[in-house]
Parts: sequence; structure tokens; C-alpha cells
Amino acid sequence: MSIRDLFKEAEDVLMCADPAEKAQASIELYDQWCSLPQSSLDSLVKLPSVSVVRTLDAPGRPEKPELVEARHLPRRGMGSIAGRIGLIHSLAHIEFNAINLALDAVYRFRDMPADYYEDWLRVASDEGQHFLLLQARLGSLDCHYGALKAHDGLWDMARRTCHDILVRMALVPRILEARGLDVAPPMIEKLQRLGDEDTARILQRIYTDEITHVEVGNRWFRYLCEQRELDGTEVFRDLLKGENSAYLRSPYNEKARLQAGFNEEELTLIKEMELEYKAAMTQAD
Repeated sequence: MSIRDLFKEAEDVLMCADPAEKAQASIELYDQWCSLPQSSLDSLVKLPSVSVVRTLDAPGRPEKPELVEARHLPRRGMGSIAGRIGLIHSLAHIEFNAINLALDAVYRFRDMPADYYEDWLRVASDEGQHFLLLQARLGSLDCHYGALKAHDGLWDMARRTCHDILVRMALVPRILEARGLDVAPPMIEKLQRLGDEDTARILQRIYTDEITHVEVGNRWFRYLCEQRELDGTEVFRDLLKGENSAYLRSPYNEKARLQAGFNEEELTLIKEMELEYKAAMTQAD
């Protein structure tokens, strides 16, 4: 097969409700893109599409897991099998939503260079591979995706940023996905200490890939700021004001964040905005 209508085909995968089918389809969609002649890509993304951009309350997803508010999810330590199952299930849910976010970045935001679509199709493919690895790991522990409750925080951010590609690039890869760069290394170390090398290897793969995914977000955020003649640091500061700073939690993996395209000024800004938000919450109390 070959891609004929990129936006319709991305929408079809986005609206697929079966997690494993969606993951596999995202991998295949990127493979199809890679099989196309490089010379044809610019014209492909400019072709008229039968797909119409619309607000999506939700992407395609199964009835389970049941979605609840994050504060209602139980906290489990990794020292027990049940705790590790809870962690793996949570990661599988994150990766499933990451497929949706990457596909939505393709489907929703048009009139971008072909390289933009290649980047996000690759991200969707990576996230699909991550999901399948985690799903298989759950199966090896006599569990499955959907067996536990989960929350809808990632797609909620997709809803809140659907109006502007600049806002999406600023807040999804640079805030939500970048959070994974901070928390993954300690998790990997703990899993290794517990002797769970299988899960640790999967998480190491995810961590390595996420550095490149955050770099994609950083690169296109800077591109859009340049196109609009905006100061990226000031735009980032404005977007972090208020509730968006609630996603900022130290300590930060500065080495990985720099590798993923942040600069020193932005790292300083992130720390300042976290402190500002905490101070505001303390005053509110």
C-alpha cells in the first residue's frame, strides 16, 4: 500500500479504537511514508484531502481502561508484582495516548513542511512500538491493557491545544513528554535493583526515543516562533503562566533536556515558573 491521502489516513488510524491495531497501523503508516520517493513528499502534503479538521472530544479508544481523575488512582510501589503491573499499565496508557497525540499533530495541523509530517509519523510509529512492548510485558505478567483504571490528562491537553500548532508544540512535547525525561532514569535504576530487567529494558528504549521526540517538539516550536517573528522564551513564559505550570516538577534531568533541544535559558525559566506556581498555590491556601 502507499499513502494517497495523508490526512485521511492519519485520521483513520487516530480514530481506530483497538489499541494493538492502532499501534500496528501507526507503524505501517510511517513505513509507507518512508517508502515514497523523497521528491514526492512536498506535493503529497499539499494534495486536497477528504478529511476535514474537527474538534475531537476523544480519539478512537476502547471501553477499558475506565478513565478517572488522576487523584483517584491508587499509588503503588514497585517492590511488588502488583506495583510493577500498575507501573507498566500506566506506561502503556501513556504510550497509547502518545500515539494519538502524534497522529493528531499530523491530522490537525496542515500547511506545514513535509519534514514536519515525517517527524510526527515517526513519533507515532515509535509510540506504537512502545505500546506493543508494554502490552506484551503485561501479558507476561498475566495482565492486559485496560485491566486497571487510568486518567485522561494527556488527551485533555490535546483538547486544550487544538486551536494552535504553536501552543501544541510548546506544551505537549516540551512539557508533558519532557517530564518523562526526568522520571525515567530513576525508574530504570529501581527496576534494575529489583531484578526486573525486562521492564527496565523497555523503559530504557522509551527513554532513548523520548529524547528524540522532545527534540522534534523543540525544533518545530522554534520554527513556528521564527515564522511568526516571536521570541520563543517569552512565548514559553506566557504559556506556562497559571495552571500549565502545575506540570513542572523538579528535579529536572538537565542533561537529557539539553540533548533534546532545550537551552539553558529555558531550563532556568522552567525552574522559575515552578517556584512561582508553588508560591501562588501556597498563598491561595
